[in-house]
Amino acid sequence: MSVFELTNEVAGYRGETVLSGVTLRVADQERIALVGESGVGKSTLLRLIYAQCQDRASLIPQEFGLVQSLTVFHNVYMGQLHEHSLWRNLRNLLRPSARDVSAVRDVVDGLRLDDKLFTTVGELSGGQQQRTAVGRALFHTGDIVLGDEPVSNVDEHQARRILDILGERKKTCILAMHDRALALDFADRLIGLKDGRIVLDEPTAGMSPSDLDPLYFA
Repeated sequence: MSVFELTNEVAGYRGETVLSGVTLRVADQERIALVGESGVGKSTLLRLIYAQCQDRASLIPQEFGLVQSLTVFHNVYMGQLHEHSLWRNLRNLLRPSARDVSAVRDVVDGLRLDDKLFTTVGELSGGQQQRTAVGRALFHTGDIVLGDEPVSNVDEHQARRILDILGERKKTCILAMHDRALALDFADRLIGLKDGRIVLDEPTAGMSPSDLDPLYFA
């Protein structure tokens, strides 16, 4: 079953065309890595995808999109704001319920943020903030996760753990990744971008990082 489909799409940023002629179809339960040089259009492609499947998808943006003055609990809980009444959301802002604390804790435990649950996000390290953004996406009830460099601020061990959790909890994963080895280990399909176009769309089985050199070198 198709999750979404793009046909000959053109997209840009601040009036400048970034992607052109983009045709892409993603099936349910695929793990996809988007790779290519910085600025090639991976973030723009993620935005195109997100626009098509917002109701089913959670997004981990490169800049995290966290509220610095709120706690880890509150930022992760935001993944389900749209699911609950205004009254319940306001109550959790002032005095979180035991039920919702337990549900959020179930997510952040796996990300090793359980001891930071009621710490203000502005007090956290960059890696901890990134894990909080991942937690918010995991808490979202949709079965698709889109990530823009979602493990760029953590070490390799933590990165692999986070990728495992994303793969376990979400049926379909589409992640822009700068680490080619991690991308090949995580994904079953690789989308390579160059000069604003998709130039590679292949299964990752049997591929090595050096096979991706043409995406990065002229």
